[in-house]
Amino acid sequence: MEEWCKTIPKIELHAHLNGSIRDSTLLELARGLGEKGTIVFSDVEKVILKNDRSLVEVFELFDLIHLITTDHETVSRIAKEVVEDFAVDNVVYLELRTTPKRNDSKGTSKESYMQAVVEGLRAVNNVDVDFAHKLDAEATGNSHYDNGRYSGAERKKIYVRLLLSIDRCESTEAAMETVKLALQMKHLGVVGIDLSGNPVIGEWKTFCQL
Repeated sequence: MEEWCKTIPKIELHAHLNGSIRDSTLLELARGLGEKGTIVFSDVEKVILKNDRSLVEVFELFDLIHLITTDHETVSRIAKEVVEDFAVDNVVYLELRTTPKRNDSKGTSKESYMQAVVEGLRAVNNVDVDFAHKLDAEATGNSHYDNGRYSGAERKKIYVRLLLSIDRCESTEAAMETVKLALQMKHLGVVGIDLSGNPVIGEWKTFCQL
């Protein structure tokens, strides 16, 4: 039964980019922050390795992840690894949600954050990734051509679609920026928006006018 569960094709409809980071990657990046004095690594290591986290600990972990995912290179790496891991589990359709982040100190905008996610999808090499609505294969008539990369042979394929998340602690203006970005990126596989965030912070009525 276990082997059968591993091999059957699967659909994943609720995956968070930050919630799907490999523990090994998270530990590596957190250790780097510890060496810079940004965090105390020993404090977060226990939370990273803990399996039965409380709700408070879950959002402590997300706070750490938000500290880590502030540059384009890291965001692209995480997106690449997450899709590769789902492909290994034989997921054939993946809806991946993430909150576009603006960080003026790093020179990143919500749009550049999402472009980094897309670059991560393009970098996947253990499986063909289809993340655009209009397949390159349709335009070229080549069934092995995916997102600008020719596979050369019949390979496994994973369909990836993106949802842009609005964090409940954001302002209405920031939320509207995310909505507009989602519309702008429809051709890159963005299929909707998501409402997320720490349930003890903010109120959803902030976004009623959206």
